[in-house]
Amino acid sequence: MPTPLLSDELAKEAADAYVALGEKTAAAVLLGLPRQTFNHRLKVAAERGMLGTKPVLPGFRLTKTTTVTNEDGDVVREFVQQRPEAGEEFNVPAGHTIKGVSALVDPEGRIMQQWIKTRNEYAPQDIAAILKEAFVDVPPAEPVPLVLAPATSLLTLTPLADWHIGLFAWHRETDTNWDLKIAERVIGDAVEDLIARTPPSADAIVLGGGDLLHSDTNENKTARSGNALQVDGRYQKVLMTACRLVVRAIDANLRRHGHVTVRILPGNHDEHASVAVAYFLLAWYRNEPRVTVDVDPSLFFWFRFGSVMLGATHGHTVKLKDMASIMAHRRAEDWGATRFRYVHGFHIHHTSKIATEGNGVISESHQTPTPQDAWHFGSGFLSGRSMQSISYHRQFGEVSRVRVAMMDAANDNTPAEQKRAA
Repeated sequence: MPTPLLSDELAKEAADAYVALGEKTAAAVLLGLPRQTFNHRLKVAAERGMLGTKPVLPGFRLTKTTTVTNEDGDVVREFVQQRPEAGEEFNVPAGHTIKGVSALVDPEGRIMQQWIKTRNEYAPQDIAAILKEAFVDVPPAEPVPLVLAPATSLLTLTPLADWHIGLFAWHRETDTNWDLKIAERVIGDAVEDLIARTPPSADAIVLGGGDLLHSDTNENKTARSGNALQVDGRYQKVLMTACRLVVRAIDANLRRHGHVTVRILPGNHDEHASVAVAYFLLAWYRNEPRVTVDVDPSLFFWFRFGSVMLGATHGHTVKLKDMASIMAHRRAEDWGATRFRYVHGFHIHHTSKIATEGNGVISESHQTPTPQDAWHFGSGFLSGRSMQSISYHRQFGEVSRVRVAMMDAANDNTPAEQKRAA
């Protein structure tokens, strides 16, 4: 709590004791105060004009007095300098995340001036509370029956590549309209279509590749660089939309495949939200024996399936070309036991494939299903939009893949009259 300002009564008490005794130590003893406390009260009394100057204006304090005397020592002129009253003792504002603070304080620690930069950032426990409140009346997911008999030799990977839920785009700036509602409809429908066309497999992986959300706070800035982001909706709405879409992807996999492993990697846009989404999914599927939610906090994902080794990272800390050596060093046992090794990267939003098998790994980055924001569009970045799933055979490696091209890439199907009115 902030330190309260000293009352006039206590300041006057210190001034009267000092005037009566003429010595600070004796006055402090008389009042039963520590010397430091008495000195502080006496200084405040002096600033308020209680030790021989004219009354100080309300809200001001004396900072300097100058007297001019004649040959007999009589005061002929007096100059008094007054400044606004010093504030309370500096304390970090309650409930704030301080990005930076500069404060000018007097010797007693009272604020003269201050400059505070705060970040409106949700702590992990705040995010957990938001999710808990949003689903207080919602029971956990009921187990989903498996419709088809899956092939035990297959593993299906569904990468959720840089969805950037919450991104807002205006067609006059980016040639495409995009907001929360459009994202939930377009990405959700694409997920359903994608999974429905994959070969049924005994095992599946739903891999969040990072940047599921466009912004990690209500401040709508990138955490590291502070770049402004165009966001549709408050943080809570964006977070819950992302959760619903990931649930939709997992449920689609449950209807098609046997056991589903879920991993949500953090990206540079959702370092905090990725943790919240992962633990939300852990709670949501707590009664579903066919779902395993991996909440490993690492920036890397590794998975071995027979003779197949998979690795993944978002890509904001490690370049895709370096992942092969990282895999070899950190997963040496899995490396030695496998013949087919694949690395999946994200972050750059376009397809990039290191197809050579000379280093023992095929590495690729994935397109995002989300259009560009105004900054990327204005900077001339070029990339397609799609989603895909990949099927791996436990003995032969990759055997097939299904791709959904985002058909609204050139036209978001908004009626022309709505565009003209926008």
